[in-house]
Amino acid sequence: MPESRPVIRVAIRPKDDADRESLQRVLNDLAREDASMRVGAASAEGEAVIGGVQELHLRIICERISREFGIQIEVGPPEVIYLETIRKKSEAEGKYVRVFSRHHNYGHVKIRLEPLEPGIGYEFIDDIKGDAIPAAFRRPVDLGIQEAIKGGILQGHEMVDIRAVLYDGSYHAEDSNEMAFKIAGAMAFKEAARQASPVALEPIMTVEVSAPDKFVGAIVGDLSLRRGRIEGLKHSSGWQVIRATVPLANLLGYPNHVPSLTQGKAAVSMKFLGYEQAPHPDDPGENAASVTATKPKSPQAGSGFAAAQWDDES
Repeated sequence: MPESRPVIRVAIRPKDDADRESLQRVLNDLAREDASMRVGAASAEGEAVIGGVQELHLRIICERISREFGIQIEVGPPEVIYLETIRKKSEAEGKYVRVFSRHHNYGHVKIRLEPLEPGIGYEFIDDIKGDAIPAAFRRPVDLGIQEAIKGGILQGHEMVDIRAVLYDGSYHAEDSNEMAFKIAGAMAFKEAARQASPVALEPIMTVEVSAPDKFVGAIVGDLSLRRGRIEGLKHSSGWQVIRATVPLANLLGYPNHVPSLTQGKAAVSMKFLGYEQAPHPDDPGENAASVTATKPKSPQAGSGFAAAQWDDES
């Protein structure tokens, strides 16, 4: 992704309600210091969501809030952030026609969706010829599509790497308005996205584990059970460096698990690599073998994340 998009998030709230405003100020200050941190809007109950690039990143942020700023917080389980995209072109139209209290509303658009290269994000192209849709109603179409993108089409995840082309439509001089075209744009996008081979995307991490030779088999086997792909082994003075790519959802709690495999004689580093198509939750064999108590399940339809507790393993 071009920007530092968070791939994992956690909900936090102050233990003392009197600290709500102070916590929000601290979060805003931390976000200004750390370009890879994102802060979601706080709920009425004072709960806020922070996003980061890996589990350790979020843990350090939470520890700083308590240690440096003296705000005691409750921390929820980490949640992996999935995305959605499309795999082929499609076209659809959206027509919104409603009557409320004798007021007519009319908006009609035709759009084309095209998949973009990973990391591009979202593009909107106004390709209206002539006066099929007045210029004042084209921006609302874009806004309607952007709102629909946030909710996804498969499992409620934000959609990325999509170009939306507005190429036709119609309007009524008296009955059309911005809201009608905003709704029509969202309707057209959802219909087109359903026809464009939508897929879910999961964040993938590069993992490096350094350990004595005798633990290599256990580490490789464990990574394989986590849907890891072993990319290479490098030997150095009786130690091996195992490099693999692994879905982040299968790595929650992993740094705390490695010592149990290696008698505490290992070092682990992880770095975000990119997003890949996630397996369908009903694929046979998915999560057939449990690795550890903290191994998360694959994302299920309707869920926005895979989650695991931060509790250290015993």
